[in-house]
Amino acid sequence: MGSPEHRRPRQSDAMTHHKGLDRDGCFLREGALDRVSAPFAPVVAELEARLGDRFVPAGLHSSYLYGSVPRGTAVPGVSDLDVLLALRDTPTEADRAAARSVEDRLDAAFPQVNGVGILLFGVDRVLSGPERYDLGWFVACLCTPLSGPDLAARLPRYRPTSLLARETNGDLFRGLPGLRAQAAAATTEAERSRLTRGVARRLVRTGFTLVMPRWGDWTSDLTESAEVFGRYYPAYAEQMGAAARAARTPAAYPELLDELLFGLAPWLADEYLAVHGAKAPRP
Repeated sequence: MGSPEHRRPRQSDAMTHHKGLDRDGCFLREGALDRVSAPFAPVVAELEARLGDRFVPAGLHSSYLYGSVPRGTAVPGVSDLDVLLALRDTPTEADRAAARSVEDRLDAAFPQVNGVGILLFGVDRVLSGPERYDLGWFVACLCTPLSGPDLAARLPRYRPTSLLARETNGDLFRGLPGLRAQAAAATTEAERSRLTRGVARRLVRTGFTLVMPRWGDWTSDLTESAEVFGRYYPAYAEQMGAAARAARTPAAYPELLDELLFGLAPWLADEYLAVHGAKAPRP
């Protein structure tokens, strides 16, 4: 049973917005290559060239963009370039080194991106049963194909269910001690700023997926995510709104990290377990 702070949604709550779902109530895929704005088009072109240099076709199955760049909302000098590579085999240290080389090259060459991040996964893991409602959903719904055969064709269609909520974000309770340890070990403003950004993003996304099945729709926008959460948990709306703002400009909120880790986060972790249960542990 959930916390008394939340209210029962009106029937219209799940009927008001459907911009993230199709007529059948399944996720519409986020992003498209034709939404990449002009400042980021040369970055994506260079990414494709660098991947071709560093990853031979026999090793790279497919590549994907995700985040603000393929959604067309990226801000030059502020937004990251987020990339996922599906390799035919389990990633090796050599693969990770190649990915870091591409990250460094793009980061140095293009000031319009505020960092480049490349995730590596083997195809078998993306398509595995334990990842069906986590990594599989992420690739099928939130990633935009850049090259190679699209793995979404081998994955199901998804709806905003409690199962999806549990398997995507139902592990905050496991990660919280480690996040607190990182905060205690951070000694510079830059370290705390990076950690604040990561923690804030995670809490906003967790807060949104907590209420996602009740809202009955999907958004990746952090501000909207916080607003939707606040409709169901008005007692925590202000804290979640602050987290959404810190996710974009963490340096402006130097004291917020501890407030989030010792205030909002433990409550959110407990409420998530009460509403959706714990995410299944991964090997």
